[in-house]
Amino acid sequence: MDWQSESPELWAFLESLNDGDILSGTVAAIERFGVFVALDDGPAHPLFPGVGFIVIPELSWRHIDAPTDVVQVGQRVSCEFLQFDTYNAEARLSLKALEPDPLQAFADRTAVGQELRGTLEKVLSFGILVDLGDGIAGLVPFREAPGRPAASPLEDFEVGEEIAVVVAEIDPPRRRVLLSRPQGGRHEGVASTT
Repeated sequence: MDWQSESPELWAFLESLNDGDILSGTVAAIERFGVFVALDDGPAHPLFPGVGFIVIPELSWRHIDAPTDVVQVGQRVSCEFLQFDTYNAEARLSLKALEPDPLQAFADRTAVGQELRGTLEKVLSFGILVDLGDGIAGLVPFREAPGRPAASPLEDFEVGEEIAVVVAEIDPPRRRVLLSRPQGGRHEGVASTT
């Protein structure tokens, strides 16, 4: 569809937006692939329930199972404008951009080498995933990390078990926290994160 000629008012509105603009509106529809937002200052969309759209990864910094974990139809939201989707003639939005990044907060208060306690979330073929709280999870690989022992695939890990870990690397741009096991084994005491 040639949105520019078919919906000139919509096209002009979308062209007037700048990266980083804060837009408000009402959640108009929730789909498995994202959320439509009827923007306060925008025209109606000729095909979609709203001219704003939030893809699932832009709803929250934390892992969610469904969009309804974050928003409900009829809820008022403020979002950051990311880009003009010229194919669908919609404003791509981010709800999480207006919230503090929990990984950055974790990086600010946690040092590499610091020992923490976490809950074993999942045992994978290449390592164990440890929930460190506040939506932060780290991986203890089944390989040797420089200067620290790796988790052993031979250890008897149980999901839900509280274990001691050492922060090996925090990489906010790649959204990754690498962990290792403390020297001396799985039941060694650790310092608190607070």
